[in-house]
Amino acid sequence: MAHKYFGTDGIRGLANRVITPELALKVGQAAGLAFQRGDHRHRVVIGKDTRLSGYMIEYALVSGFTSVGMDVLLLGPIPTPAVAMLTRSMRADLGVMISASHNAFEDNGIKLFGPDGYKLSDQIEGEIEALLSQDLSPQLALSRGLGRAKRIESVHARYIEFAKRTLPRNISLEGLRIVVDCANGAAYKVAPEALWELGAEVITIGVEPDGFNINHKVGSTAPQAICDKVREVRADIGIALDGDADRLLIVDERGGLINGDQLMAVVASCWQQDNRLTRPGIVSTIMSNLGLERYLASLNLSLARTAVGDRYVLEYMREHGYNFGGEQSGHLILSDYATTGDGLVAALQVLAEIKRQDRPVSEVCNRFTAVPQILKNVRGSNAAMLTTAPVERAIADARAKLGSDGRLVIRPSGTESVIRVMAEGDDADLVEKMVDSVCDALKGQVAA
Repeated sequence: MAHKYFGTDGIRGLANRVITPELALKVGQAAGLAFQRGDHRHRVVIGKDTRLSGYMIEYALVSGFTSVGMDVLLLGPIPTPAVAMLTRSMRADLGVMISASHNAFEDNGIKLFGPDGYKLSDQIEGEIEALLSQDLSPQLALSRGLGRAKRIESVHARYIEFAKRTLPRNISLEGLRIVVDCANGAAYKVAPEALWELGAEVITIGVEPDGFNINHKVGSTAPQAICDKVREVRADIGIALDGDADRLLIVDERGGLINGDQLMAVVASCWQQDNRLTRPGIVSTIMSNLGLERYLASLNLSLARTAVGDRYVLEYMREHGYNFGGEQSGHLILSDYATTGDGLVAALQVLAEIKRQDRPVSEVCNRFTAVPQILKNVRGSNAAMLTTAPVERAIADARAKLGSDGRLVIRPSGTESVIRVMAEGDDADLVEKMVDSVCDALKGQVAA
């Protein structure tokens, strides 16, 4: 079901234009009413990243929640996975993260978590949207029933201890020189401290947020800074998080990037050896490289594919009993520990394997050779164009020529007039030719 406000990861848009105080207040009221179940005193935890607009949205949400009788616990700047964890740990009825993840500071968003720490289902999001379109004034609390708000000071320590416990007890990070890039975002305090407490020598970048510099030339979406820093200080490894710290990339000792596909290969093989996989396989999206699928097959592990988006990976994991999945972009979901992607916890799993093998990161974390993969966007196009005869012919021809040793993925954007065309296979020239042929057919429809 298509939503007016909710996308694949909550509500997101330009701060003070799309994500306004009025909208935030109404979301607080609607979500608060949707999660009032029973006679107990209801409460919600609210975390945020480091964007300037976080203050505006935070206080608008507080007004909304308290106006329907919910108590509010303010967590301050803290990673998205910490909000999910604390929602459960503090027995809250609802969790909220104010963040636009890897987007620039101008954007912001509102992510909601249920009392179990999981992102909301489409059905519950639909219920909240229905309330957003109503006059909620008759349902507001009476004067004596208004909620209270207070700031919680201990949340950083609680999350750090949680994260540290996910590292096997017999593993210490002593002897490792680690560069950690926190993207001037939500993990700027907790990630360096956790790594240092576990014994590592920690060099930091992206830990000076000013409200404007989140994800700006730092973090997992701008990794050049950490690649340069790893080489400069001769570190053993670099860990790059994004603005809300639910994803990561790794940088090896030579400054080379290691993406989510390679990290999934590392964790999957490690967990298989330790008999920790609940099923003989993992879950990822249609964008994960064919090389990962082949590597897993060599270990007798399967790769189940979903639509793009960590929520779809998690939904498939829960429905089919998997405990590990992720995305090429660096969202790694380890459901033994967390109900959403957690960049720090995922990094600790990789670090544990590096310590066990006592080999350089470039050797431990390069498990397979990625096959050539090309992705191009056709702007001005839409899903209806995929059913036109020229485009259908181009797609059929490309799939036939790529054969069983290649893949073609056509993905209309859910938020803009763009169709993404991705192909992969062993023959790089053929892959590019097939992508171009489909894109040319789509461009012909745009021009028509």
